[in-house]
Amino acid sequence: MRAQFRIPASAARIEFLSSLEFEREKRQDVTGANMSDSVQYFEGVEKLLEIWFTTGDSSNKAADLRKIPRAKLESLLKIVRCEIISFMKNEQVDAYVLSESSMFISKRRFILKTCGTTTPLLCLEPLLLLTEQYAGFTEVEDLFYSRKNYKRPELQVTPHKDFDQEVALLDSLFPDGVAYCMGAVNKDCWYLYTLNPFTRRAPHQPLPPVIEEPDQTLEILMTDLDPEIMSIFSKEESLNATEATKRSGIDKIIPNMIIDDFLFEPCGYSMNGVTKNINTEMSDGCYMTIHITPEPEFSYVSFETNVACSSYREIINKVLDTFLPGKFTVTVFANQASPTKDTAEELQYLSSIGEWSRRDIQHCQFKNYDLIYTFYSKFPS
Repeated sequence: MRAQFRIPASAARIEFLSSLEFEREKRQDVTGANMSDSVQYFEGVEKLLEIWFTTGDSSNKAADLRKIPRAKLESLLKIVRCEIISFMKNEQVDAYVLSESSMFISKRRFILKTCGTTTPLLCLEPLLLLTEQYAGFTEVEDLFYSRKNYKRPELQVTPHKDFDQEVALLDSLFPDGVAYCMGAVNKDCWYLYTLNPFTRRAPHQPLPPVIEEPDQTLEILMTDLDPEIMSIFSKEESLNATEATKRSGIDKIIPNMIIDDFLFEPCGYSMNGVTKNINTEMSDGCYMTIHITPEPEFSYVSFETNVACSSYREIINKVLDTFLPGKFTVTVFANQASPTKDTAEELQYLSSIGEWSRRDIQHCQFKNYDLIYTFYSKFPS
């Protein structure tokens, strides 16, 4: 089953309302921070939107999301309330560092990951228009929207103040969508919205086609970070992003990556990495991305990659050794063609990773993917 596009009549109105909300929220950010915090609060938790597009048939082989003009992408990001800081690409993926996190665009996959009080779901309708107008795609094959629970949800902007609001907006566009919550809803949890968990099939109908394109995603979301390590990601301790990348060891987590990094003023860090050597059989390229909110009052680090390997154990250990979080969640998506599909079984036996003990684990099967969710901490939480 695939979700047909709904041509919006309200894209301009959405952009207008978004700009009004932006000004309102800027005032709210300062007010909320001054009332209860010694420093202005910043929400490091990202909203992650990933969409796979298709033409519905094989007639349009020239369809490509990278054909969307840069100016149109910049206008789209204004609705989200962020902007492009830096850009790089390889043969398969365009990687953008944003003022709030990252965007990756390949032939038929769009990834938008934004933190702070951004509004990524407000760009969905305009995005669907652009993909049809410029990229040649007419259908959504798969969609994933996910995020960890916020630390300060009251500072978010509609429709991101709570998960129910987000689900309502997504349901209005995708009638076959389903929503999930992994983990303890009163503590650390992770929300997910996706399409069509299972395709209903009559006994006489043929089986769906076998997925031949391997795909997988590892995401590690960390809080309560080591203050000494976090100090690296400030202008007081590092001259520039390159120095912060090397001092922290980020450049050694996944070798063979071209790194595009940025150190914010006075603190904060973002990086994208894309593979140097291209395997032309892989149509959507490999990437990694890291985003760091270093302030000790609300420290947060996210790591994400779609690099394919038989086990993510080594990468997980490298990430933990690099940042030393107090607690973290690990999520792994893998389809049946992925060499990483056995990671779920591996994580089921990892009751501890070093000094971190597992507090929660859940395993789900969706239409095209298996998902494993785990939560670890150094102390009861």
